[in-house]
Amino acid sequence: MIDRPPTSPPPCAVRLPVRPDAGRYLVLTAVFVCAACGLVYELELVALASYLIGDSVTQASVVLSVMVFAMGVGSLLAKRLRCRAAVGFGVLETVLALVGGCSAMVLYAAFAWIGESRFVLVGFSLAIGVLIGAEIPLLMSLIQRISRRDAEGTVADLFAADYVGALVGGLAFPFLLLPWLGQLTGALLTGAVNAVAGGSLVLWLFRRDLTARWRGWLLVANVTVLAVLATATVMADDFERAARRAVYGDEVRVAVRTGVQEVVLTGSRSGPPDLFLDGRLRVSGRDEYRYHEALVHPAMLGPHARVLILGGGDGLAAREVLRYRDVESVTVVELDPGVVRLARSDPALAALNGHALRDARVRVVIADAFTWLRVPRGTYDVVISDLPDPGITRSTKLYSQEFYGLAARVLTGGGRLVVHAGLPGTGPRTFWTVDATLRAAGFRTSPYCATGPLAGFVHGAGRSGRAAAVPRGWGFLLAAVGWAPQLGLASSAPPLRALDASELAAGAWCAERTRLPDLPPSTLVHPRYTD
Repeated sequence: MIDRPPTSPPPCAVRLPVRPDAGRYLVLTAVFVCAACGLVYELELVALASYLIGDSVTQASVVLSVMVFAMGVGSLLAKRLRCRAAVGFGVLETVLALVGGCSAMVLYAAFAWIGESRFVLVGFSLAIGVLIGAEIPLLMSLIQRISRRDAEGTVADLFAADYVGALVGGLAFPFLLLPWLGQLTGALLTGAVNAVAGGSLVLWLFRRDLTARWRGWLLVANVTVLAVLATATVMADDFERAARRAVYGDEVRVAVRTGVQEVVLTGSRSGPPDLFLDGRLRVSGRDEYRYHEALVHPAMLGPHARVLILGGGDGLAAREVLRYRDVESVTVVELDPGVVRLARSDPALAALNGHALRDARVRVVIADAFTWLRVPRGTYDVVISDLPDPGITRSTKLYSQEFYGLAARVLTGGGRLVVHAGLPGTGPRTFWTVDATLRAAGFRTSPYCATGPLAGFVHGAGRSGRAAAVPRGWGFLLAAVGWAPQLGLASSAPPLRALDASELAAGAWCAERTRLPDLPPSTLVHPRYTD
């Protein structure tokens, strides 16, 4: 046997403080951590954009498509840094930690004080995508400096660590960071982890590959970024309160983030409250009676002993139903227990709903309305759909043909369903798509609308903070299976402040003049709400 001389390290190999195999595993660990942080940045932008702008499908598509494009650009740009991979990676991770960590706070600030965050969203998506895309080429160069293994095996190891890190980051965001820390603090903490991981790898493992000057610059930069992120974390609560005042005004009384949404109650202690859900005005204490009278009372013409309310956790629709003495039971199916707790415990909101949720005839069920309807639970004379606007993506299934088919199963022979269907004046396509969907599910409909000085739900805020109130109308569809219900008021109807027979007739004419014929129905697999 001929003994082979020991092989010398490659000419460009760097001297490490650990064995090459250990160094290789440390680089792969950095890949894992950086991939987890990168995915958290992506998900945080998607989640915050969906909350601030609405339409989660569109925002997710914008963020992810822009990021993937930018990652390709970043990979190309990284080719210029491969000759100084350690320095390049150190600078890259420092910038990424600062940009990604502060992205949520800057995006929220743009929404609160400027009133427009779409361009900021695209800008952060581009910047973060470019920085993430440059990571793998530089890490590939670094790991090859350690060990001259086959390129195929190195690429496989890098991508395996990258994908596993993305899995961990993707699971950590909804189950750990978001519920425990919130969007702002969660993003800041992720940036700190990113800075520590990238800085440690370069300043310790590859320190002999850096000049003394670059080591000093990178150390100062990482310490500065960590100080900025730490300061922002300490100030996050104060920042959030200030931003909330900019959005909702100075009279924020209650602000809580439940497991479903952000719930904010505003107004003076002596006046009626306004209820915002995820930044959208859901209840205006000054004119909510116009909406709830128009929603409830036309559906009560006919038998109404058993009533089902889908949504309505604020208790205001239940308040109107309970004004009929012959109502025997009311079932409220609400997704968010936080709204129900607030409707029962907040003095102003409980006074506004007349303490309806504490009435012995009312049973509150915490459940998703679609899932709850899939299991037969008896029949009802009236079903009231008091749900968010159909244009909001996560509520689209509650305006689908399948959903209305489930609702038809729980109606009695003469039962009626009433649906809040958006704003016929500003969103006629959405309104008449709901109508077409109900008809496809076997219903016949009687459309009508109601108007008010603050009619409609607010979707944004201006620089002044208070969302602008635009005169417009609420749209409703009164429906029954196989027959068109008559628009009118029951003889036992209580005195109403904003609704009578002439108002209903005018509301029917108002809705009919916006009709768009021959629209296709919306289904679970083909949602069609585009206004």
